[in-house]
Amino acid sequence: MNIETLACFPDMHIDTAHGITGYREAGAMHLRTLPVVLLHGIGSGAASWVRQLDTLGAKRRVLAWDAPGYGVSTPVAADSPVAADYANALRAWLDAMDVDRCVLVGHSLGAIVAGSFAVHAPERVAGLLLISPAAGYGAASTELRESKRDARLAMLKELGPQGLARERSANMVSQYADEAAREWVRWNMARIVPEGYTQATHLLANADLAADIARFHGRIAVAVGAQDAITPPDACERIAQAARVSLQVMPRAGHAGYVESPAAYTALIDTFCQGIECHTKDGVPQ
Repeated sequence: MNIETLACFPDMHIDTAHGITGYREAGAMHLRTLPVVLLHGIGSGAASWVRQLDTLGAKRRVLAWDAPGYGVSTPVAADSPVAADYANALRAWLDAMDVDRCVLVGHSLGAIVAGSFAVHAPERVAGLLLISPAAGYGAASTELRESKRDARLAMLKELGPQGLARERSANMVSQYADEAAREWVRWNMARIVPEGYTQATHLLANADLAADIARFHGRIAVAVGAQDAITPPDACERIAQAARVSLQVMPRAGHAGYVESPAAYTALIDTFCQGIECHTKDGVPQ
């Protein structure tokens, strides 16, 4: 079903000040609703958001990118990048897409990119929704940072994208996920580009999302699946505390909750957007 639906949102790309950015898009210019920008995690891509593109696109513009080094997107320049490198690429893409202000939704590693962008360009972020955010290891000891990084890189070298998808994708969903959701997670993970995944692994080792979020004073929400085994609720609670908000726990959902429980997560995003729009007039918060 997802592959057939995905055909409605073809893989596109655009030249930006950063390079090429691949993306998928739904909806059109809706003057009374905010555009939504969806940022995927380390083992995924723009296509993973197909159900959100399909539903949210009915009343707002929805954009999902392939992060630098994913799909056809130009990698960042640094071998061991920091979050600001990806945030700069995001800024260049939004400029090219004529998106001046949006609701930014970041999943897992995408939350790290979203948090950095929000700190450096707060005027462009109407709201920030972090779903199962990866905290990063930037505040950890050098030994821990390097061990986490090297273990992930060794796994990629040993298994490759196909093997990674076969061996690791089951951890992304809960025991409640159906086979279609499991297959969709595998399909997306199998399409990662090793070089881009390697850079993203370094980003994860270098990032400190809590420090960024503590500096952002706009509208923000943090959510996690109750059965998330990768960024469990107790870890996400620390991000919510840094953001000065209550953590929203989504029942019967794992790390890739928006894939296995698309209706619940689409409603989460839509409700967050509507809450912002209810307090907004002509794009200006009231």
